[in-house]
Amino acid sequence: MKYFIGILIAVFILVFISLLLVGAPADFPVDSTYSVKSGNSLTQIANDLESKSIIRSEAVFQFFVILFAGDKNVIAGDYLLDKALSVSALAKRMVLGQYSMSAVKITILEGFNSEKISEVFREKLNNFDAEEFKNLAKAEEGYLFPDTYFFFPTTRAEEIIKVMRANFDKKTESLQREAASLEKNWSDIIIMASIIEREAFGNGDEETISGILWKRFERKMLLQADAAPETYEKLGLPERAISNPGLRSIAAALYPAETPYLFYLHDKNGNIHYAKTFEEHRRNIRRYLK
Repeated sequence: MKYFIGILIAVFILVFISLLLVGAPADFPVDSTYSVKSGNSLTQIANDLESKSIIRSEAVFQFFVILFAGDKNVIAGDYLLDKALSVSALAKRMVLGQYSMSAVKITILEGFNSEKISEVFREKLNNFDAEEFKNLAKAEEGYLFPDTYFFFPTTRAEEIIKVMRANFDKKTESLQREAASLEKNWSDIIIMASIIEREAFGNGDEETISGILWKRFERKMLLQADAAPETYEKLGLPERAISNPGLRSIAAALYPAETPYLFYLHDKNGNIHYAKTFEEHRRNIRRYLK
């Protein structure tokens, strides 16, 4: 009888210890995210999970991963810890790549600069580092393609920029080839397109505005584009793009319209008025802006 009771006690202790190790720690970081880095070993991941109080035992976590996935590792990515999870539930989620979060739909409009883009992402994504994005995006201004994207709430600024730049390269591939065949500087095309995007107001005047600005550029006149204040003081194009243009503005910069005009302005309703001479332009100023 004593032997039987001893066995029962031993079984009870083993079950209690197992349940204790399988259950979530008391200080489980609910409503946080955990990132599994690509290339990390199962031992590294398990050790890190235990050090962050996400599991109680790295050995038990490794046991369940092997049980569920055999010789495969967990799937890299960002996991949302929306509730306290047992080690078996966490292991199963990670071997299946169940991140427990949905991608967020985000639309970036033509003409947004990197600062405006960072504001959009900050509103849509949790814990988005707007300052990091702006710092990294400076070198990519003009090449962050305006489009509709789907990103997970935990996507980092660096990854967003890579996706947007890759989209730009894909969408403008044919235009880049055409620019090369015409022996036109691609960087200059994008800088000009970024000005056109902000000057045309999306009213379909891109090609004519492009023709005017390139004509002024070739005649060594100040561009005097309101969207780029420095062009009132310095000849030529700005040093870098002032916005991120769409395909129509890029195509317009590459293929400007033949135009007799040298000047233009927008009235208070956004309508554009062209002029061939400075005197005609001055009359337009008096007529539409005063």
